[in-house]
Amino acid sequence: MHHEFKTIGLIGKPNHPGANESLQILYNYLIKHGYNVVLEERVADDLNSPEAEVLDLVSIGKRSQLAIVVGGDGNMLGAARVLSRFNVCVVGVNRGNLGFLTDISPDEIEKEMDEILSGNFELEQRFLLEVEVHRHDKIRSSNAAVNEAVLHHTKVAHMMEFELHVDDEYVFTQRSDGLIIATPTGSTAYSLSGGGPILTPNLDALSIVPMFPHTLSSRPIVVDANSRIKLKVSPENAENQTVSCDGHVMLSVLPGDEIHIHKNPNKLSLVHPKSYNYFNVLRKKLSWGSKLY
Repeated sequence: MHHEFKTIGLIGKPNHPGANESLQILYNYLIKHGYNVVLEERVADDLNSPEAEVLDLVSIGKRSQLAIVVGGDGNMLGAARVLSRFNVCVVGVNRGNLGFLTDISPDEIEKEMDEILSGNFELEQRFLLEVEVHRHDKIRSSNAAVNEAVLHHTKVAHMMEFELHVDDEYVFTQRSDGLIIATPTGSTAYSLSGGGPILTPNLDALSIVPMFPHTLSSRPIVVDANSRIKLKVSPENAENQTVSCDGHVMLSVLPGDEIHIHKNPNKLSLVHPKSYNYFNVLRKKLSWGSKLY
């Protein structure tokens, strides 16, 4: 499907020389090719573009048809939670470490952008989670998560007790360091390091991964992504807990609170170069072996 991109937003990792270099290349390239370019306010001062229009992330989402995020997966996640609310396509240039969500190499920016802007790309929809903290039957706080929602203690290596319910069906009561609820996008992030399964992005599923449970029989569970997850935090827990969204947004949880997790109504529209292959990404990022022949 061909998309016509007229206004393009540039978003990046602030105060990062490599990201600034790539942003400058992108800005010069897009202006040269006649596109209307808007810059995220956090990176505008680092670029040699005094005439550029500077906007916040929400305004970029409202104004742009394409947003280019320069940085690592963390930058992409932060932008994605906002941009998913708008009908904007998102592509990433990798200036981070792993780069599961940022496909374009800094050395191939102009080549890959030539392809994308001519309509030669793959568009993939990724779902997000909506995470809500309920207290006395009222929502106290909420946010979106692209990768995962994690219930954990505010202190390191402290156990808590909670119940897990899926679609109002009781699953278990657990004493552990916490619980990870991950999307397929997040299955290669915190969930993977906790022993969870890798879910390919086309799966409509969630993985539920216990964190250091006080039992040898506890294992990750995969459930339908349309399930409604409910965590009941025991009122007997001595101290407060936290539920984190992508490791960035922290929502405070008190003993006796409930955390409700379900699909967010918005989706992230990820743009991939035509050369993109998910299993190639896994092999490269996770250092898997090559073919025998």
